[in-house]
This record gives sequence, C-alpha cells and structure tokens, in this order.
Amino acid sequence: QVQFVESGGGLVQPGGSLRLSCAASGFFLDYYAIGWFRQAPGKEREGVSCISSSDGSTFYEDSVKGRFTISKDNAKNTVYLQMNSLKPEDTAVYYCAANLMRRQCTGTGIQYEYDYWGQGTQVTVSS
Repeated sequence: QVQFVESGGGLVQPGGSLRLSCAASGFFLDYYAIGWFRQAPGKEREGVSCISSSDGSTFYEDSVKGRFTISKDNAKNTVYLQMNSLKPEDTAVYYCAANLMRRQCTGTGIQYEYDYWGQGTQVTVSS
C-alpha cells in the first residue's frame, strides 16, 4: 500500500517557523526526485522546492530562498520542509510529491510530472 502522509502544518505568526514532514510507505524516497508544492487561495499550485536522490542537489522557488530548507532522512523514509521567517504570503496548502520517472530535479517541480502525493497540510501565517 503506497502512502505519503503529511504532518506539521498549522497556524503561526509572521516571523515564526514550522517544519513539515512527509512520511512515505510502500516506496522509497531515495529512488526519486522529491518535491514540495503549495497552493494559495486564488493561485495555481506551484513548486516550492525539490531534492534529487541522484546527487542530493536542491532547488528553491525564489521567494523562499534563504528561508526554507528541504531535507530527507532515508532511514526514516521521510522528507522535510523547514520553514523559517514565515510571511503571510506563505499561507497555502502544502503538498509533498514524488516523481517516479527520475532521480534528478531540474528546478522546482512541475506538478503533472509527479505521481505520488501527500494529502496536503494547511499552513496559515497570520497575526
């Protein structure tokens, strides 16, 4: 049974931090390119970050560079998104996703290229 279960979302004040987690079962994260996406109200889903299983390279959307960090723990089969210095414009539903067709990221993800998806977790940044 393939599952990709997200946790860690919630309400945080501007300037605060959250760490999102996606725990995989039924497949190995270390075989694939793994991405984080988000969809804000009234916006299209966008790629936030990607981590390659081929060489560990990472990519970030410009607005989150220096604030967000993607990482993974292969022993736990879990990918993380550490989010610091959060801003109201970071408010969105965040999704983890796996691209089964490749191991190398070529930038932040394009959603139709991804096959396994987490259920989404709401991140709200507000005073």
